[in-house]
Amino acid sequence: MDLKAVRTFVAVADTGQFQEAAAELSITQQAVSKRIAALEKELGVRLFTRTARGARLTIDGQAFLPHARELLRAEERAAASVRPGRRALRVDVIGRRLAPADLLRGFHRANPEVELDVVTLFDAEAAIAAVRTGTIDASFRAVTVPARRLPGGIEATRVHDEPIQLLTGPSHELAAAREVTPAELAGHRIWMPGIVPGTEWAAYYDDLAAAFEITIDAIGPYFGPEPLLDTIADSSTLATFVGERTRLVWPADYGLRRIAVRHPTPVYPHSLIWHRDNPHPALTALRDHLVAAPPGHRGTDAWTPKWAW
Repeated sequence: MDLKAVRTFVAVADTGQFQEAAAELSITQQAVSKRIAALEKELGVRLFTRTARGARLTIDGQAFLPHARELLRAEERAAASVRPGRRALRVDVIGRRLAPADLLRGFHRANPEVELDVVTLFDAEAAIAAVRTGTIDASFRAVTVPARRLPGGIEATRVHDEPIQLLTGPSHELAAAREVTPAELAGHRIWMPGIVPGTEWAAYYDDLAAAFEITIDAIGPYFGPEPLLDTIADSSTLATFVGERTRLVWPADYGLRRIAVRHPTPVYPHSLIWHRDNPHPALTALRDHLVAAPPGHRGTDAWTPKWAW
């Protein structure tokens, strides 16, 4: 089986877009389509259904996905077995559309010779456990506890402060605003069904809501970004928060607005977490790159929860 085609299939499944998969793999969209078509012909099934919003896995595609991931992991293990000391640096980025993935892409552009294995774990607790056991080399997370309370051997440094933006549909009361203050959001319903109690992002948004008397509604199942964008685009009362570096794609007729939040500017504090005994040379290079990179929005007008400082 052509592993390039398998890797392309996984990229499309993860991004939900042939175009985004092409960008991630640094190939053309036509090449992505050809690889998927060849794989479907070899397997004798359709793996994706094309929709107006992108590509959706068929039932056969869903069944094939875990085996495809295992094929890629097997390929990685086989290559690593004959390249001692040269295995890929495995980094958790929370989500592939979020700021940590963008930060890691910047590192890879600056260091194309470094092999990366990008994974997405659930929350900070799972990420720290994976760093402790050596399952991953590093993770981007908001750290909600003081450094002295981190498990033994675990190090963390704050690497990027990402401004939070308001996302509204065209008929929302604030759609025409170029910027809003947190105080102006009091009384407006901010819908964020992806918030899971007990996670670090829940802690952040709980503190943000309390600090500025903002109503953040996490009610309802989270079906992914596309259904969320559908709802926001059609609503005159709902809005949501997104990170400034969150990569979102929506149809042009949705008319969604990304509005800066200022005075003060809430920022999400991304930290890099690693184990101090990890000898991987690329880990040191990653830390050095992030320390030297622009730190995001920092200053007297930035707001973060007290635990972030």
